[in-house]
Amino acid sequence: MVTERHPRVTATRPKILVTRRLPEAVEQRMATLFEARFNPADAPYSADALVAALAGSDVLVSSITDRIDVDLISRLPESVKLIAQFGNGFDNIDIEAAYAAGLTVTNTPSVLTEDTADMAMLLMLALPRRLVEGAAVLPREGTWPGWSPTWMLGRRLRGKTLGIVGMGRIGSAVAARAKTFGLTLHYFSRNRRPPALEEKLDATYHETLEDMLGAVDILSLHTPLTRDTHHILSRARLRLMKPDAAVVNVSRPELIDEDALIEAIEGQRLSGAALDVFEYLGGIDPRLLELARTHRVVLTPHMASATLEARLEMGDIVIVNIRAFVDGHQPPHRVLPETRARA
Repeated sequence: MVTERHPRVTATRPKILVTRRLPEAVEQRMATLFEARFNPADAPYSADALVAALAGSDVLVSSITDRIDVDLISRLPESVKLIAQFGNGFDNIDIEAAYAAGLTVTNTPSVLTEDTADMAMLLMLALPRRLVEGAAVLPREGTWPGWSPTWMLGRRLRGKTLGIVGMGRIGSAVAARAKTFGLTLHYFSRNRRPPALEEKLDATYHETLEDMLGAVDILSLHTPLTRDTHHILSRARLRLMKPDAAVVNVSRPELIDEDALIEAIEGQRLSGAALDVFEYLGGIDPRLLELARTHRVVLTPHMASATLEARLEMGDIVIVNIRAFVDGHQPPHRVLPETRARA
């Protein structure tokens, strides 16, 4: 039986530590409501530095760059009762260890839907239309050869088939956008969507991912990272895709076997990829960088949710979660371990 840390925070201005810089308006509001400490260097804390900085704090406002594993959780000061993640994703937190330690964890879902869907469509356009390659010509060369019928030829998006993995909020938003671009829609999801949505999007459901892969020209990933979805796009599944197909990922890097993806593109068994997230622990795999230099892939620096509007809304949700917890209520965006969440 798990016992949550008690007593609840009773101070009128709980002490919070914010590990990364947030938009000024968010920090100002936090400073008004809480006894807040910020990170002016805006660099990730080491584990030791984070534990030391949390001394006397009630709440840790974390971000995806903070590795909150079982070892760090065991070292957190007893005063810490809430981990309020500034982000939709929480792969950096060992949720089971936090739950076992009696800690409450929250995140900031929902606010990233439109921005992430916009970014997915941007990448779908950028890759076949050679946008990055074309945009680099003038700054690099200072001139260009002029228009000709065969120069910088890309591929048309309309008429192609898009496969969506995960038809949740973001996947559905991508589908709605893609339909206006004239893409034919197929999807695979843990749960089939209502007939009304399928009809509205003219989307075809596949009971297995394997059944869908060979039918699509573009595959876009929008499923959460779980035990079941880790490397959901595996080496074996990549082999099922058409040689002229491409992969788009603005979700979680671990959804793709990155080594297998790189090898497929290098071996011309896949036309390319557009990636906003990367699995390689050292940053970005040098092979991906080389593919980007030769315009086989488009890489962006984890910026799918990077709009001012999204960051402000995320800050508001963090504050709501903290206030609810401090007032003794269940935070509206609590994260539970997979087994508890499905129970």
